Amino acid sequence: MDLIIVESPSKAKTIEKYLGNKYMVDASGGHIRDLPEKTLGVDVKNNFEPKYVVSKDKKDVIKRLAEKAKKADKVFLATDPDREGEAISWHLANVLKMNDKDNCRIEFNEISKNAVEKAILKPRAIDINLVDAQQARRVLDRLVGYKLSPLLCKKIQDRLSAGRVQSVALRLIVEREREIKDFKPKEYWTLDAYLNKKQDSLIFKSSLASYKGKKLVPENKEQMQKILSEINGNDFIVSDVKEGESFSSPSAPFTTSTMQQDASTRLGFPSPKTMLIAQQLYEGVSFGKEGNVALVTYIRTDSVRVSSEAVEKAKAFIIDKYGKDYVPSSPNIYKTKKNAQDAHEAIRPISLEVTPDSVKNKVTNDQYKLYKLIYNRFLASQMQKAKFATVKLDIKNGDYIFKTTGKTLLFNGYQVLYNNEEEDDSVNKLPKLEKGEVLNLNKLVDEQKFTKPPARYTDASIVKTMEQKGIGRPSTYASIISVIFKRKYVIKEGKFIQPTELGFSVNDMVVKYFDSIINTSFTAEMEEKLDTIEEGGIKWQDIVKEFYEPFNEKIKFASTDGDEVSDVICDKCGSNMIIKNGRYGKYLACSSYPNCKNLISLEKDERSEEKCPKCGSFMLIKTGKYGKYLACESADCKFTKSMNEKILEEKCPKCGGTLIEKSGPYGKYVACLNESCDYKKPIHEKICICPKCGGSVVKKRSRNGRIFYGCDNYPKCDFVSWDMPTDDKCPKCGKYLIKKFNRQGTSIKCSSCDFVKEEKKEDNE
Repeated sequence: MDLIIVESPSKAKTIEKYLGNKYMVDASGGHIRDLPEKTLGVDVKNNFEPKYVVSKDKKDVIKRLAEKAKKADKVFLATDPDREGEAISWHLANVLKMNDKDNCRIEFNEISKNAVEKAILKPRAIDINLVDAQQARRVLDRLVGYKLSPLLCKKIQDRLSAGRVQSVALRLIVEREREIKDFKPKEYWTLDAYLNKKQDSLIFKSSLASYKGKKLVPENKEQMQKILSEINGNDFIVSDVKEGESFSSPSAPFTTSTMQQDASTRLGFPSPKTMLIAQQLYEGVSFGKEGNVALVTYIRTDSVRVSSEAVEKAKAFIIDKYGKDYVPSSPNIYKTKKNAQDAHEAIRPISLEVTPDSVKNKVTNDQYKLYKLIYNRFLASQMQKAKFATVKLDIKNGDYIFKTTGKTLLFNGYQVLYNNEEEDDSVNKLPKLEKGEVLNLNKLVDEQKFTKPPARYTDASIVKTMEQKGIGRPSTYASIISVIFKRKYVIKEGKFIQPTELGFSVNDMVVKYFDSIINTSFTAEMEEKLDTIEEGGIKWQDIVKEFYEPFNEKIKFASTDGDEVSDVICDKCGSNMIIKNGRYGKYLACSSYPNCKNLISLEKDERSEEKCPKCGSFMLIKTGKYGKYLACESADCKFTKSMNEKILEEKCPKCGGTLIEKSGPYGKYVACLNESCDYKKPIHEKICICPKCGGSVVKKRSRNGRIFYGCDNYPKCDFVSWDMPTDDKCPKCGKYLIKKFNRQGTSIKCSSCDFVKEEKKEDNE
């Protein structure tokens, strides 16, 4: 029996259903090997050799796959049909000790029975050019991330990151925000005449367009008043009537980018959500007893190409459901963009017979919405154009011309399924008019307006811009957007993306030192070079070297720029210390950072009146990460304490040492300062007298943070209650009363019987 290895368990289930017991199908769960998490993992001195390691959570997966591979007659690697999928197959072949030159690689654009069976009959060797293109991208991204991120942490704040492509996306958003802030609105005026044909009640709008044959846009109120004075009293006469026809063509079937844009605009889905749902539709959705069913073709593509077989099936389906008039005389052919890889078809449903309505009750609501969008977009792309009757009117008033356009739908064509968002459905309805006809004026409406700044990016528009500028590839758009949100470089205001102050700071620092690298043109050129690697035209290491050498020089310069080297020598490694300004004032940092992280504050600490309980020296008021604190001024004593902590007068009952009151995750407690003494006692709030032993019932907190009430004599007395006990007794049975807190207020009840004393509204504890 042969073994087929894919990435996801869902995909494995879908394929297993189609192939039955003929094959074993298993999943790797995505990447099984990658660069190490905590080190660079790239040997820059040895031709950028990557040091791949097996992911910790994949050791059991590899063991399972290796055991199955030993038993199998043949192993097929059926990962996704793109660079990343090819790289995953290559890693699998290496880990499972397969020969990657054998015909072990199969690929299919859709997960259907026919497509999978055809692929098995045509296995090929792993395409090392595709693997190398992916390796180049991975190494480039690792070098940029691991070199740039520490620089951001050093110059701005901890826990920041930068990336080769994510930083360009952030730059686009920041530059758009600055455009908006710098924008100066310009005043202009509009004038609309509301007219109707004599003996016809239909009123239509006509807008001022020109004066003496020249385009006219009034710039201020004075100009508008002059125009109104010259128009008033004159007739509105039809000076030109142009009747014609116009056509609206359907949009091409979805690419990854256009799918994300439309899902954002029409469904309100952010890009990461769209890609997650699309992946589910591609890999297969559970139909209960029917098992997993894949609904759409591969969802990472920049091509609008469609197979001739799919076109013919669409034609037959359209004729059957809508009639011959809805099918164009020759199939609609769409042109893929110049810089596209065109490795796969456009995104389309696998079977037109599986309509959105037929799966509505078998999938989630979000899966249904996206599938319907993909289904309708593809089917509409193969339908006839929509046809309109158009009318263009010129209406004369003295030397002024008003223009009106009307449009009437004659044949809906593809719009029976899918309206283009840019289609204007609110155009004028116009009466039949003749040249020279005099019209009635109902009213003139003049309005002051101001030019508007460019709009902030939305999920849809940032993806569209990245695609237009050649930044990233279809598989990367969603992750790029996700990362800059996760890092809090941008936030969402409604549907618009807006940079944060942190986003501005990160962008400005990156652009200051790496303007020639972190920009749209350089990033687009790099994508083209990666394409060249895929085509076998160049070694991937040469591309990385060409990038890395100037980039590394910029890193060296940026690391020391603005730093003032002092004559103080680091007492840990012997390097010179650098004077820096931080959140808490000036300090010295070792120039050998990150190899040496020694820091020395240059701020003068204020001496407090409090003395150190350990050595008797005065305490200094210092400022740290969590605010001000006290530290002993003696170099031999390392005692520190929070400003809120108190030194107590009473002595430790265990060793006679000094006691201090501290705060912990479970509340306040008393601890001994003697390091050899482990005395520690919680400080509890007294609630009432213990009804069991006469001691004190105190308020306590469990390990999971829940409040409860227990006797302070524990473990001698085991009294405990989740409800607050009181000193009052029940008049009915004599047991203690408790307070119950809820949304309606506080009720006092018996801890044993059904007695309720009173209910009153007060704040819950």
